[in-house]
Amino acid sequence: MNRGTSLWAGVISGGLSQMQDTNALRNGQMSTKEYAAHTTRNVTVAAGVYAGMEYGGILGSAVLPGIGTIIGSVVGGLVGDKVARVVGMQAGNLVFNRPSMNPTNQMQGNQMAVQNNSFMVNNQSEAQAQQE
Repeated sequence: MNRGTSLWAGVISGGLSQMQDTNALRNGQMSTKEYAAHTTRNVTVAAGVYAGMEYGGILGSAVLPGIGTIIGSVVGGLVGDKVARVVGMQAGNLVFNRPSMNPTNQMQGNQMAVQNNSFMVNNQSEAQAQQE
């Protein structure tokens, strides 16, 4: 398998997605956190297409040399693209869109912790009263 072709296919795929996301950010259709998450996805897509084409080509060559290499590369590239989009987006969201990074969610979490603690104190007080 010609590694240069696989590499360029991955770079072009991830690069085109990155250009679309950059335009969306410029036009105000995407926040900077979303843009960062999408950038993570685009980098993983480039790697996924590259790896998928390489390993698909190797598998196709093992099954049916020649035409199997071509079919395996195409199918591997498509599978690599789909898997990388899902994994990359999830990783980007975990890193850049964590709820703990949002001050509103932190306040809500703190309020819930206070409510849980007061609930536990009330239950302990009731249990002690019943024992006496």
